[in-house]
Amino acid sequence: MRGKNMKKELLEKISRQQAILNQAKAAGRVLNAEEEREMGELQKGIEKMKNPEPAGGDDAQRAVEAERQRVGEIADLCREFEMDTAEFIKNGDTVDSVRQAVIEKLKQNGSPLRSSARVSDTGEEAFRQDLFDAILIRTGQSMKNATPEARSFSNMSLRDMAIVCLGRDGENEGGLLRKSNEEILEMVSRRAYNPEAAFPAILDNAVQKSIVKIYEEEETTFQLWTGKGSVKDFKPTKDRQYLIGGSGGFELVLENGELKASKPFTKELPIRKIDTYGTTFSMTRQAFIDDDIGFITEVPAYYAKAAKRKINRQVYEVLYNNGTIYDGKTLFHTDHKNLIATASDPTAKAIQEAILKMKMQKDPFDQAISINPKYIITPVGYEFDLYTIFNSAGMPGTANNDVNPLRNYKMGIIEDAELNALAGTGALPWFMAGGKHIYVDYLNGKEVPTIVRMEKAGVLGFSWDIYLDWGVSVVDFRGLVKNPGKTV
Repeated sequence: MRGKNMKKELLEKISRQQAILNQAKAAGRVLNAEEEREMGELQKGIEKMKNPEPAGGDDAQRAVEAERQRVGEIADLCREFEMDTAEFIKNGDTVDSVRQAVIEKLKQNGSPLRSSARVSDTGEEAFRQDLFDAILIRTGQSMKNATPEARSFSNMSLRDMAIVCLGRDGENEGGLLRKSNEEILEMVSRRAYNPEAAFPAILDNAVQKSIVKIYEEEETTFQLWTGKGSVKDFKPTKDRQYLIGGSGGFELVLENGELKASKPFTKELPIRKIDTYGTTFSMTRQAFIDDDIGFITEVPAYYAKAAKRKINRQVYEVLYNNGTIYDGKTLFHTDHKNLIATASDPTAKAIQEAILKMKMQKDPFDQAISINPKYIITPVGYEFDLYTIFNSAGMPGTANNDVNPLRNYKMGIIEDAELNALAGTGALPWFMAGGKHIYVDYLNGKEVPTIVRMEKAGVLGFSWDIYLDWGVSVVDFRGLVKNPGKTV
């Protein structure tokens, strides 16, 4: 019964926190002093209920754990401020007394925390940039243009950086040094809704920087042979294309003859539609206390990579799954004249057959059009054979070493393991593309994930939503050819 009551009380506290946040959001303002106080009290109650004190148990074990925590915190403090730990531990000093010793040392030598005020000579923006650069330096990035102040900040822990920011927000830095890591996290978390608060904004910038860089560097192949489109909203978009052909073409005009009227008609191309994909992640209390600086860049970078890989997978699923497209037929279909009947590996003979099939395509009026193959798209495993086919002077496999017509043929070779993964133990199909006939559309052309910090009731720390809006569409079947391939 007691467990049920505790769960109910926990939910009530979280609901109350959410109500406070919603009220501030609705009013378009930050939390006032009374709301911050109540949020803090509620959070303390929530953390206490989530991590209750152990009842009873072995006193000796608790003593060992307490001593281990004391030694660990003293070691962290001394390491951060280059002080010897041995005497403090040997004398049985408390963590608070060690913090006081740190303060005294800073007063004597000039506090590195208060020295950050010198950065304000160039303004708050410069200070935030320096701290932002410091975080990236700590995560292993070179930051060649970082200032000396930024490199000094890079020696700080997340706790120290938070203290510097709180000091600039008006808090007493000496008093902040006496506070525990959890208390510091609680203070900066309560300021998350304040647009003038430095620490949350700096974390946002570091997270955003990491996802842009990693997203751009993630190696995928879909962008090499697909088009990039932009749509303005989530409504299905019907593209239209004006077509002129048959009797609508240019006609011979005899002497004193009249120009004949023709009327172009429109043909509906496929419906192009985008969807939203995303997730949420949090910098937890544990990550802050453990000074897990890598979390700030590594975790969001992982999700950025996952987004780009998912787009890549969806594009190759369009090829492999051969689904129904805008005309009610499968993408590769005998009526589309883009499906090779005889399955084979990408040999010289099979490649020539695919090239000719694409070049023989006709428009909707049954008139010849010009589509030149630009890419051969294969599963992993054919790279070296294809290099030989496109670079050998003689035709590979022929008895008389005949002249190779494919030598130096302008054809980009694209291999992607997604096709291997989709095929499993089945046949490995390969394809040919003659341009941008599959499009990846993005909302307003934005192809890098958006990341937004969101406050979540009952969570001590920072949470971010990361999402991206995209869709994959086939715009024309004529520039694509498929060979079903053989089972390896």
